Amino acid sequence: MIHNTNEDIFSHPWETVVHAAWRKYPNPINPAVTGMDVINRRVTEEGVLHTERVLETSFNIPSWVTGLIGLTNPNYSHEFSEVDRTKREMMLKTINLNCTNFVSVDEKLTYKPHPQDADKTILEQETIVTVRGVPLIDYCEKLFLSSYESNAKKGRQALEWVIGNIKRDYEEVIGLPDKLT
Repeated sequence: MIHNTNEDIFSHPWETVVHAAWRKYPNPINPAVTGMDVINRRVTEEGVLHTERVLETSFNIPSWVTGLIGLTNPNYSHEFSEVDRTKREMMLKTINLNCTNFVSVDEKLTYKPHPQDADKTILEQETIVTVRGVPLIDYCEKLFLSSYESNAKKGRQALEWVIGNIKRDYEEVIGLPDKLT
Protein backbone atom coordinates (compact mmCIF):
# COMPACT_ATOMS: atom_id res chain seq x y z
CA MET A 1 0.00 0.00 0.00
CA ILE A 2 1.23 3.47 -0.92
CA HIS A 3 -0.21 6.54 0.76
CA ASN A 4 0.31 10.02 -0.68
CA THR A 5 -0.90 13.47 0.35
CA ASN A 6 -0.70 16.81 -1.44
CA GLU A 7 -1.86 20.30 -0.73
CA ASP A 8 -2.50 22.98 -3.34
CA ILE A 9 -3.73 26.53 -3.12
CA PHE A 10 -6.06 28.08 -5.67
CA SER A 11 -6.04 31.87 -5.94
CA HIS A 12 -9.84 31.96 -6.00
CA PRO A 13 -12.53 32.10 -3.30
CA TRP A 14 -13.97 28.81 -2.04
CA GLU A 15 -17.37 29.37 -3.74
CA THR A 16 -15.70 29.82 -7.13
CA VAL A 17 -13.56 26.70 -6.76
CA VAL A 18 -16.51 24.58 -5.62
CA HIS A 19 -18.64 25.85 -8.50
CA ALA A 20 -15.85 24.95 -10.91
CA ALA A 21 -15.39 21.50 -9.36
CA TRP A 22 -19.00 20.67 -10.30
CA ARG A 23 -18.40 21.79 -13.89
CA LYS A 24 -14.95 20.23 -14.23
CA TYR A 25 -15.88 17.51 -16.73
CA PRO A 26 -15.69 17.28 -19.66
CA ASN A 27 -12.62 19.38 -20.35
CA PRO A 28 -9.86 19.37 -22.97
CA ILE A 29 -7.02 19.20 -20.42
CA ASN A 30 -8.03 15.86 -18.93
CA PRO A 31 -9.97 14.01 -21.65
CA ALA A 32 -9.71 10.69 -19.79
CA VAL A 33 -13.06 11.35 -18.08
CA THR A 34 -15.55 10.43 -20.80
CA GLY A 35 -18.78 10.31 -18.83
CA MET A 36 -20.38 11.13 -15.52
CA ASP A 37 -23.78 10.18 -14.14
CA VAL A 38 -25.43 11.35 -10.92
CA ILE A 39 -26.95 8.31 -9.22
CA ASN A 40 -28.10 9.93 -5.98
CA ARG A 41 -28.40 13.45 -4.61
CA ARG A 42 -29.97 14.73 -1.42
CA VAL A 43 -29.75 17.60 1.04
CA THR A 44 -29.72 16.82 4.76
CA GLU A 45 -31.71 18.72 7.37
CA GLU A 46 -28.45 20.52 8.20
CA GLY A 47 -28.21 21.73 4.59
CA VAL A 48 -25.33 19.47 3.51
CA LEU A 49 -25.51 18.38 -0.14
CA HIS A 50 -24.64 14.68 -0.60
CA THR A 51 -24.08 13.43 -4.14
CA GLU A 52 -23.04 10.09 -5.61
CA ARG A 53 -21.76 9.94 -9.17
CA VAL A 54 -20.28 7.26 -11.40
CA LEU A 55 -17.38 8.46 -13.53
CA GLU A 56 -16.39 6.74 -16.75
CA THR A 57 -12.76 7.02 -17.83
CA SER A 58 -10.64 5.78 -20.69
CA PHE A 59 -6.90 5.63 -20.22
CA ASN A 60 -3.98 4.69 -22.41
CA ILE A 61 -3.50 1.22 -20.94
CA PRO A 62 -0.32 -0.68 -21.84
CA SER A 63 -1.00 -4.11 -23.35
CA TRP A 64 1.03 -5.83 -20.61
CA VAL A 65 -1.36 -4.40 -18.00
CA THR A 66 -4.36 -5.66 -19.95
CA GLY A 67 -2.71 -9.08 -20.18
CA LEU A 68 -1.74 -9.15 -16.51
CA ILE A 69 -4.97 -8.05 -14.88
CA GLY A 70 -7.53 -7.77 -17.66
CA LEU A 71 -7.99 -4.00 -17.24
CA THR A 72 -9.61 -2.60 -20.38
CA ASN A 73 -11.48 0.59 -21.22
CA PRO A 74 -13.81 2.00 -20.12
CA ASN A 75 -13.08 2.14 -16.39
CA TYR A 76 -15.51 3.25 -13.72
CA SER A 77 -15.18 5.00 -10.38
CA HIS A 78 -17.72 5.78 -7.67
CA GLU A 79 -17.56 9.30 -6.25
CA PHE A 80 -19.19 10.38 -2.99
CA SER A 81 -19.27 14.09 -2.24
CA GLU A 82 -20.46 16.42 0.48
CA VAL A 83 -20.79 20.17 0.21
CA ASP A 84 -21.29 21.90 3.53
CA ARG A 85 -21.94 25.59 2.96
CA THR A 86 -22.05 26.32 6.70
CA LYS A 87 -18.57 24.85 7.32
CA ARG A 88 -17.50 25.98 3.83
CA GLU A 89 -16.06 22.60 2.99
CA MET A 90 -16.40 20.33 -0.02
CA MET A 91 -15.21 16.74 0.27
CA LEU A 92 -15.02 14.21 -2.57
CA LYS A 93 -14.14 10.53 -2.10
CA THR A 94 -13.55 8.38 -5.16
CA ILE A 95 -12.93 4.64 -5.41
CA ASN A 96 -12.34 2.53 -8.48
CA LEU A 97 -14.93 -0.05 -9.50
CA ASN A 98 -12.86 -2.00 -12.04
CA CYS A 99 -10.23 -4.63 -11.17
CA THR A 100 -10.82 -4.26 -7.43
CA ASN A 101 -9.35 -7.73 -6.81
CA PHE A 102 -6.05 -6.41 -8.18
CA VAL A 103 -5.91 -2.69 -7.38
CA SER A 104 -7.74 -0.29 -5.09
CA VAL A 105 -7.35 3.42 -5.58
CA ASP A 106 -8.97 5.56 -2.89
CA GLU A 107 -8.82 9.30 -3.31
CA LYS A 108 -10.10 12.02 -1.02
CA LEU A 109 -10.20 15.69 -1.99
CA THR A 110 -11.12 18.40 0.49
CA TYR A 111 -11.64 22.03 -0.53
CA LYS A 112 -11.58 24.64 2.25
CA PRO A 113 -11.15 28.41 2.37
CA HIS A 114 -7.61 29.50 3.11
CA PRO A 115 -7.54 30.48 6.82
CA GLN A 116 -5.56 33.70 6.22
CA ASP A 117 -6.86 34.77 2.80
CA ALA A 118 -10.56 34.59 1.86
CA ASP A 119 -9.64 34.96 -1.82
CA LYS A 120 -7.83 31.60 -1.80
CA THR A 121 -8.88 27.98 -1.44
CA ILE A 122 -6.87 25.05 -0.11
CA LEU A 123 -7.16 21.65 -1.74
CA GLU A 124 -6.01 18.73 0.37
CA GLN A 125 -5.60 15.52 -1.62
CA GLU A 126 -5.04 12.09 -0.16
CA THR A 127 -4.50 9.01 -2.34
CA ILE A 128 -4.08 5.40 -1.24
CA VAL A 129 -3.08 2.80 -3.83
CA THR A 130 -3.14 -0.89 -2.90
CA VAL A 131 -2.11 -3.64 -5.33
CA ARG A 132 -2.71 -7.33 -4.58
CA GLY A 133 -2.09 -10.73 -6.10
CA VAL A 134 0.59 -9.99 -8.70
CA PRO A 135 4.38 -9.98 -8.81
CA LEU A 136 6.19 -6.66 -8.36
CA ILE A 137 3.52 -5.18 -6.10
CA ASP A 138 5.71 -2.26 -5.01
CA TYR A 139 6.53 -1.39 -8.63
CA CYS A 140 2.86 -1.61 -9.67
CA GLU A 141 1.73 0.57 -6.75
CA LYS A 142 4.29 3.23 -7.65
CA LEU A 143 3.25 3.06 -11.31
CA PHE A 144 -0.44 3.51 -10.46
CA LEU A 145 0.34 6.33 -8.02
CA SER A 146 2.49 8.10 -10.62
CA SER A 147 -0.32 7.85 -13.16
CA TYR A 148 -2.83 9.09 -10.59
CA GLU A 149 -0.62 12.05 -9.63
CA SER A 150 -0.25 12.99 -13.30
CA ASN A 151 -4.03 12.93 -13.73
CA ALA A 152 -4.48 14.91 -10.50
CA LYS A 153 -2.19 17.62 -11.88
CA LYS A 154 -4.29 17.71 -15.05
CA GLY A 155 -7.38 17.90 -12.84
CA ARG A 156 -6.05 21.00 -11.08
CA GLN A 157 -5.23 22.59 -14.45
CA ALA A 158 -8.72 21.70 -15.65
CA LEU A 159 -10.22 23.38 -12.59
CA GLU A 160 -8.35 26.58 -13.48
CA TRP A 161 -9.62 26.23 -17.07
CA VAL A 162 -13.22 25.94 -15.82
CA ILE A 163 -12.76 28.95 -13.52
CA GLY A 164 -11.53 30.94 -16.53
CA ASN A 165 -14.66 29.91 -18.44
CA ILE A 166 -16.91 30.87 -15.53
CA LYS A 167 -15.28 34.30 -15.35
CA ARG A 168 -15.66 34.80 -19.11
CA ASP A 169 -19.32 33.76 -18.93
CA TYR A 170 -19.90 36.15 -16.04
CA GLU A 171 -18.23 39.04 -17.84
CA GLU A 172 -20.28 38.29 -20.96
CA VAL A 173 -23.54 38.31 -19.00
CA ILE A 174 -22.58 41.51 -17.15
CA GLY A 175 -21.79 43.15 -20.50
CA LEU A 176 -25.11 42.15 -22.06
CA PRO A 177 -27.08 45.22 -20.86
CA ASP A 178 -24.54 47.49 -22.57
CA LYS A 179 -24.95 45.56 -25.83
CA LEU A 180 -28.76 45.72 -25.61
CA THR A 181 -28.93 49.52 -25.27
